[in-house]
Amino acid sequence: MQIDFIKCQGSGNDFPLIDGRALALDDATWSAIAIALADRAGPVGGDGLLVLVEGNGGAAFGQRMWNPDGSESETCLNGLRCVARLGFEATGLVEARVSLPTSTADAAIADPLAPGVVTIRTDVGPVSTRTADVGLRIDAPELIDSAIPGLPSDRRFTAVAMPNPHLVTFVDTLDEAELVALGDWCEAAPPLIPGRANVSFVTVDHGELFVRTYERGVGLTDSCGSAMGASVFAAGLTGRIGFGAPVTVRNRGGRVVASASQDARIAIAGNASFDYDASVEIDLANATAGPVTLRRRRDDEIFAWQAALGTPPD
Repeated sequence: MQIDFIKCQGSGNDFPLIDGRALALDDATWSAIAIALADRAGPVGGDGLLVLVEGNGGAAFGQRMWNPDGSESETCLNGLRCVARLGFEATGLVEARVSLPTSTADAAIADPLAPGVVTIRTDVGPVSTRTADVGLRIDAPELIDSAIPGLPSDRRFTAVAMPNPHLVTFVDTLDEAELVALGDWCEAAPPLIPGRANVSFVTVDHGELFVRTYERGVGLTDSCGSAMGASVFAAGLTGRIGFGAPVTVRNRGGRVVASASQDARIAIAGNASFDYDASVEIDLANATAGPVTLRRRRDDEIFAWQAALGTPPD
């Protein structure tokens, strides 16, 4: 089958984005499309597949997201900004309620983070610290800045359901080998957390957060929006930042401005950049993608984001 898509990115989290509102495809087909398009060895590549869908429960439109391994995620906040932008362009709205598989979010066009950078603000919550919601099979009803019995790590974690599951720990220095080892352990779906989890190591420097994440279904990633949100909330819960105040959150892909409230809502303002529009042939039987037909490059957006990061254009 041939399918049209937009290659987009939010804070360095890059995805093929499809307007699926008129496509009657079952979940198995979407999973195969995600495996084909998100494959880094293929012609497109990405941190997953984003799909704009019809909204439900009064929402103007909705988001679904599949990981590169074909599993579906409950949410993706960097991707949500890109989906919301496409939804705004399709509907003419500038703010809207967006339906997600197990929750909802509010989105609105915001002031640009930098010149020429399309910026969307999203608001999600209330998020949960209930261990049952995170998927941890332990006796404690919640876990805030505490060791996790049975986890092969002595570090203190805060567990947050965004609603996808996150384990956040604050560190003085980032040890990627340690993060990958722990992420691999969680990715194996152990009895402690059979639904797997996203694991983040976070540093705090002059009130700014830097987040490094092992993403469920992805692996070590340069950017994960829900991990950035969970890290801001965990920082508030543990007194590392104040609730309600905007904080810059950085990762290897870029930066966002976020805030968390005591009533467990999280707001994030960040870029929703479109790099190019294209079409591609997909072999569903083998979950592979053929050559890409480029229809439009959006060099102005690419250069604007590179300028915002202080990097020279390609």
